Amino acid sequence: MSIYLYPVLFGIVCGIISRLLMLRTDYRQYPTYLHGKIIHIALGFIASVLGSIAIPSLIEGNITATTFLTVAASQFREVRNMERNTLEQLDQYELVSRGNTYIEGIAVAFESRNYLVIFTSMATTLSFILFDFWVSIIIAIACIYLSRLLMDGGKLSDICEIEYVKPHFEGEGLYVDNIYIMNIGLPERQEEIMKYGMGFILTPKNFNANTTLANLGQRQAILHDISTALGIYKDSGTPALTPLAKRDLEDGRVGIFVLPQIRDIDKAIKVIGNTPTLENAIRMPTERKKQEGGNRNDA
Repeated sequence: MSIYLYPVLFGIVCGIISRLLMLRTDYRQYPTYLHGKIIHIALGFIASVLGSIAIPSLIEGNITATTFLTVAASQFREVRNMERNTLEQLDQYELVSRGNTYIEGIAVAFESRNYLVIFTSMATTLSFILFDFWVSIIIAIACIYLSRLLMDGGKLSDICEIEYVKPHFEGEGLYVDNIYIMNIGLPERQEEIMKYGMGFILTPKNFNANTTLANLGQRQAILHDISTALGIYKDSGTPALTPLAKRDLEDGRVGIFVLPQIRDIDKAIKVIGNTPTLENAIRMPTERKKQEGGNRNDA
């Protein structure tokens, strides 16, 4: 029996456990149950095997065996493409679409989780070989905790304050607070909007948050999440009942208008606050100003 059998098996098990803990179907209903999960569990198993056998290969000087890692990297890039293509096809049939920015963020997340599985398997296998079983358990727990921490990412509640404001009409114009949303001329539609509509004001906590909330993809993600979690009073062919997010150009506040089937203010605020801050939408202009200021001082 090879001396590396138990370390490799332990690394594979830890990698699979890590992937299972990162695989979560929530109110957004993705990945789908059951077949979508099977695909990602199988890919997690492949990633854990590759990460585990890489360490014994390096110890034995078999450098060519580690080329499997480069093959795995190219395969996991295909995972990103697969997720992107799938979600783009599904997005065409959503009453409130996710948007390309949200889709790209989900696709990148699924690719990166396989790399976290590889890292977990490599770290636990190496600690098992260099130390002992109990030390490798500690390393495994630390890696799994780190993976969970990296999986969560930022939330919208971290960068803005969320307040409920009842929508109102000024003539034919629909407003949330003083933010103009859209023009509704039909009295019947105005009655539906006043009956089912809800409004929220998102106030950025700093200038970086201001530019992040200005991103159209980030705003579309908010509309999709709240419409998915609380339902939506809308069907195809009713553009007047479309949720919208508009920005106050003076101070950067964002007005959110939605028509949820479940009109629970506290739950709606919680859903908006839990909307992920999309990596592709994050901007940090203040950091750039600091760097430019430092460069000028250095000069």
